[in-house]
Amino acid sequence: MREIDRILQQIENHIKEKTYEQVETDKIELKDLSAGDDWKQLYKSVCAFLNAKGGIIVIGIKEDTKQKQFNFTKFNPHNESKVKQLSEQFTDDEGKKIDLSEFIRPDLMELRPFLDNQVCLVFIEKLPDEQKYVLYNGEAYERQLTGDKRIPPDKIKAQKELKIELQNARELQFVPNATLNDLDIDKLNEYIQRLNKDIKVETLKPDISSALSFLSRKKFVRDNNPTLLGMLVCGKYIFDYAGGRCQVDCFFDTGIEVANDKKVFKDNIISLMESCIGFVFSKTGTGIKTEKGGSVLFEYPERVVRETVNNALAHRDYSNDKFANITIIPNKHIEIRNPGQFKQEQLLRLDELIPVRRIIPIAKAQNPNLADVLKTFDRWEGRGWGMSTLTNFALANSIDIPYYRLYAENDIGLFVQKGKVLDDEMIIWINSFSKYILHKTNGRELTNEQKTVLAYFYKSELLNKLERYTILLTPDNNHYEVIKDLEVYGIIAKLSSSPALYPVYIVDRILTKKEFSTEMRKIFGGAYDNLKNEYKAILEAIYQHNEFSTTSKVSANLIGNYLYLRDKKAVIDIKDYDIFKRKVRNWINKLEKNGYIVRKDSDKPDYIINKSFSRKPSLFDN
Repeated sequence: MREIDRILQQIENHIKEKTYEQVETDKIELKDLSAGDDWKQLYKSVCAFLNAKGGIIVIGIKEDTKQKQFNFTKFNPHNESKVKQLSEQFTDDEGKKIDLSEFIRPDLMELRPFLDNQVCLVFIEKLPDEQKYVLYNGEAYERQLTGDKRIPPDKIKAQKELKIELQNARELQFVPNATLNDLDIDKLNEYIQRLNKDIKVETLKPDISSALSFLSRKKFVRDNNPTLLGMLVCGKYIFDYAGGRCQVDCFFDTGIEVANDKKVFKDNIISLMESCIGFVFSKTGTGIKTEKGGSVLFEYPERVVRETVNNALAHRDYSNDKFANITIIPNKHIEIRNPGQFKQEQLLRLDELIPVRRIIPIAKAQNPNLADVLKTFDRWEGRGWGMSTLTNFALANSIDIPYYRLYAENDIGLFVQKGKVLDDEMIIWINSFSKYILHKTNGRELTNEQKTVLAYFYKSELLNKLERYTILLTPDNNHYEVIKDLEVYGIIAKLSSSPALYPVYIVDRILTKKEFSTEMRKIFGGAYDNLKNEYKAILEAIYQHNEFSTTSKVSANLIGNYLYLRDKKAVIDIKDYDIFKRKVRNWINKLEKNGYIVRKDSDKPDYIINKSFSRKPSLFDN
């Protein structure tokens, strides 16, 4: 049953039973044309649906929200011709009359039996971005929840600027040598079936010639020639015409040649996406869950994989013939590399105190017409969900912090890292400054959420130093309150040169301090400089924990863990980890023997820096 049929049945039951429940939504509106200004209200609602997501208007039923009842006022057949002229009531943003009959189709208007009479259903398709906004009587409206709201002038101005950019959309280029015969009617009908899943808006086509009007409306064809969009969706022998634009090379790189794998996929856009996603899942399955019938466990969340692959192909630069790549490094990352570039307004590159390289997650489809097609196939959500998904999963500790590499002017790589943002490395980092942090927070322990956001900012700084771009946490992020708390504590601070709308936060500089050589020289003098690097690292780590941490015991085990995780990030090779810990224990014994460190209690291995150090000949001089 169609959604609109279900709603009409629901209203019919309410009228018969004299009950009430609100049925209007952001895509359903009830109208009664019996009052004087009802036609104006109808035009406003049509305008609002055109400028938003589209929708259905039911004419002949009045919803009385005050009395909490529905009144069946019936559709007057004399109004039919006037309803069919709905598409002629609107202007563009320059005041010129426009014909919108392809979006308010008279042939789809439906007179539907209802109780003892009938209602009229008007189906309205949403406008593509390059045609928004349309106006009624000099005002633009858009649907918000169950109401029709005026669109403010600044939003109309911004959309005007976007329209100019979209009019030259790259996916609408002609494909050399392609003709209408190179379009596949079965693939086109598959698209139409998906288009009809909620509301029947188009009939299936017997052949390409009878589909020409529809193909033109959807921009699959221009001037009787297939566009790249049309070929990507329903073209035959797609690689012969689209070349690298319909190709993705997938690599599984283990570092051992015999264990590596490579697959090259060449296909129409939907099949191409599914093949790439399937390859990633086939290489990242790690086991079987006991619950839910034994479903597969993956290294990366399923939604992250689907959205990053889909977004990469939705946003790629289709004026460039270069193919895309997906590279999987086991236990490390997935890289999705494709032709394209960020808009300058999305790139934040600052060098005030530290290098800042951030991407502003502005929701803007690079290929808006392709994006509309992908929405039909549930392959693209829009609204900047790709980056939002990445940051949300990172802050939920399902993946480590994602980042981008800008290889060249038109070549972007997205790295989705395995692991957690708040991993062992970050936990020992925060613990090493726990005394300092408690002082900043007036004795309040940081929550796990606060620690995760702090780790995200810190890891962003480390990646930015390497010219890796991380996703900016913006004020409308889910963790905004956490960010404000950290700012109030003084654990993070807003960079003064950051844009007002997109503040950049950096971590308190004490917390980013990694070496304490100046402090060591004040205590040990020239004896410190004569030490080997491994001894210096141990002394600085002990000093850091003595001065900045609340840890109850600074042992060889703690210092070994701290130094190993700081440098190696995680314990992967147990043998290597054990060997390093034994070395640290040996080095600490030598430092104690030569007076650089002493025990708080002579019976327990709890070390502090010997601030009364006196230089004397030792085995370090040999």
